[in-house]
Amino acid sequence: MQLLWFIPTHGDGRYLGTAIGGRAANFDYWRQIAQAVDQLGFTGALLPTGRSCEDAWVLASTLVTHTKKMRFLVAIRPGLMSPGVAARMAATFDRVSNGRLLINVVTGGDPVELAGDGVHLSHDDRYKQTDEFLTVWRQIAAGEVTNFQGDYLNIDGGKILFPPVQKPYPPLWFGGSSPIAQEIAAKHVDVYLTWGEPPEQVAAKIASVRRLAEAEGRTLRFGIRLHVIVRETESQAWDAANDLIRYVDEEAITKAQQAYARMDSVGQSRMKDLHNGSKEALEISPNLWAGIGLVRGGAGTALVGAPDTVRKRILEYADLGIDSFIFSGYPHLEEAYRVAELLFPLLPLENLPEIEQQQVLSPFGEVVGNREFPKQRVTVD
Repeated sequence: MQLLWFIPTHGDGRYLGTAIGGRAANFDYWRQIAQAVDQLGFTGALLPTGRSCEDAWVLASTLVTHTKKMRFLVAIRPGLMSPGVAARMAATFDRVSNGRLLINVVTGGDPVELAGDGVHLSHDDRYKQTDEFLTVWRQIAAGEVTNFQGDYLNIDGGKILFPPVQKPYPPLWFGGSSPIAQEIAAKHVDVYLTWGEPPEQVAAKIASVRRLAEAEGRTLRFGIRLHVIVRETESQAWDAANDLIRYVDEEAITKAQQAYARMDSVGQSRMKDLHNGSKEALEISPNLWAGIGLVRGGAGTALVGAPDTVRKRILEYADLGIDSFIFSGYPHLEEAYRVAELLFPLLPLENLPEIEQQQVLSPFGEVVGNREFPKQRVTVD
């Protein structure tokens, strides 16, 4: 199982929908989060994309020199980037990071934002363009000299001179809930992502993509994007969830939902249907809470509960075929430590950090009474 975290380049804070408890999102803060991700044993982190975010490629390129092991899930944008340029960017980042790049393929779901970037295609046409883009990108990134003539792309002699470290290229991650998006995933990508929907909806999505991939003679892995609110007790976790939206009022919800309604993203529509813009009945499945989606686009659900409860919910998704989890929590720095402390010992993770034998002892927790090391909690399976 892989657990990834999130770098909040569009802002962070203790509460949603307000400046109260907010904090400056700047390089020093993102570096702290990245270094926490690196040291705690997360596989890596997702950097978001869009005009509300700092540029993911630029930021990842600066953070890579401040980290050692974590991987960076960074977006390529068909329609905004040419496949040859995107392949060269990926190869360079993969080389200078020694193979720490993951690629997030983002077709885009906000026609207003896309129009501002010069993209005026319909939903399905954007995915058809993505199909052509990935056909070309995969060939060029794998070191092939590529000629391609399609409805959207005309490539003569596309190639790269300096190959990526990972072969044949850095893994492709991709999310999309519409039928055409699932077809693209089955044809091209390595990891299919879903937002945090109830398990039965996720199961149906996985089954559909698997069937499509089998028809292409391919197999895929599956991942899920969720927030997490884990505390030592159930009541503390639910108190924290409710506290997160304590300043979210009806005006904020209305403005946010109006913005999301203009989008043609099927995934965003499915997120909206989980709560319908109402604070009532936000627990849409056991321990799956839709409160974040009231004012946040994209991933809008969180797993809420005590450590063992959240572990059980994670394993329910794992039983469906999910092996990669992209988590986040507010504020992202503190919650990265909390998740590592409370959840990591309970999960079958692939890359927990090894504790090296040290000549100089370092306490886990503050020394008691200036004389004794604190007792360690024993985890029993």
